[in-house]
Amino acid sequence: MAEDQQKLQKLSDEFTKLQEDLQTTISARQKLESQQQENKSVQKEFSTLASEANIYKLVGPVLLKQDKNEASMAVNGRLDFIDKEIKRIEKQINDLQDRNEGKRMEVIQLQSKIQQQAQQAS
Repeated sequence: MAEDQQKLQKLSDEFTKLQEDLQTTISARQKLESQQQENKSVQKEFSTLASEANIYKLVGPVLLKQDKNEASMAVNGRLDFIDKEIKRIEKQINDLQDRNEGKRMEVIQLQSKIQQQAQQAS
């Protein structure tokens, strides 16, 4: 019975760790989605500008003039990267959710076993 209690504690700790990993990954996805929205706003703003419009890029404490096409390509590149990262993190979230569910079922089964043993012992 003590062995089962130790096993239950270990499973519970693993379950808790998986939940923390899941929360961290979800936070990373939310950050990426926020960046994606910002870049889409910039992309939309670029589409309304005239081709000869002045665009400045903040580099450290200095604003540098940048070509519209160059700036637009940089934003598109960031959006592509962010899309790929979101897809990668979505797969990671799904994997963590599956592992989390499996660990939860193990914990429930072991808890049931311990309860049955306790009832039989009394």
